[in-house]
Amino acid sequence: MTSNDTTVLRVAGRPVGRYVTRPELPARLSPRPYLHPVTTLAGTAVTELAPADHAHHLGVGVAVPDVEGFNFWGGRTYVRDQGPTELDNHGSQRHIAFQLRDPDGFVEELRWVASGGELLRERRTVAATELTEQAWALDLTFSLTNVTKGPLSIGSPATNGRPGAAYGGFFWRARKEASAPEVFTAGADGEAEVHGRPADWLALRGGTWTLVFAGATERTRRDPWFVRTEEYPGVGSSLAHEERVPLPPGETVVRRVVTVVADGRLDRDATAALVRKAVSP
Repeated sequence: MTSNDTTVLRVAGRPVGRYVTRPELPARLSPRPYLHPVTTLAGTAVTELAPADHAHHLGVGVAVPDVEGFNFWGGRTYVRDQGPTELDNHGSQRHIAFQLRDPDGFVEELRWVASGGELLRERRTVAATELTEQAWALDLTFSLTNVTKGPLSIGSPATNGRPGAAYGGFFWRARKEASAPEVFTAGADGEAEVHGRPADWLALRGGTWTLVFAGATERTRRDPWFVRTEEYPGVGSSLAHEERVPLPPGETVVRRVVTVVADGRLDRDATAALVRKAVSP
């Protein structure tokens, strides 16, 4: 089932994700398309939309807190030597068209607009693939091109002076449960050990589900992971970790993240096996 504003992703005929292209949201939330709810094959929801703790967290999508000073993340902006500050600097991602739309995925074109002008043009590709009877993979690639006549740069609160807050890029706001989820990589356990570090894959394990995030290109794998478990459950891939990312006119930055969505609490071996299956060379 699809409409002009909503696309339902399906795996083996089962709905696993709802993509909203034109959400009606206040400007402060940096309106943008998002996937929510995303579910396991058994139907367990593994995303949250506009939760009370962070109203600008919108399921699964692409969000950047600083594109040449404009906020495409939502909420307050981190200002150096001042801290989180309410600014009238929010941008929005506007759906232009689907170049392809099938039950198991789509190719979309978007405009990143702020202060009345277009800064970036995005091509977003999303595909859903069955892996096993208990797991499927969400493959998301985004390409951001500078369509202005001048240089742009992408930053984060970390590049603006807030240590440990290099969020921006692909982001997944996970389901909040009574207990915080566990997080691990192939060689480390716990938020303190995995946050801010690159890893080929990173798993978030809840009560009855496991999400496994993997960079699917060599460049994406170099980006450190942004991880929260105790404050709220969320995982992102950091575009601007230590330095701003320069984007000259006409240049493009591309990232690809594949997420395994599984029923059950996977161990390291099962996690690694699904990643190998999901991220084909």
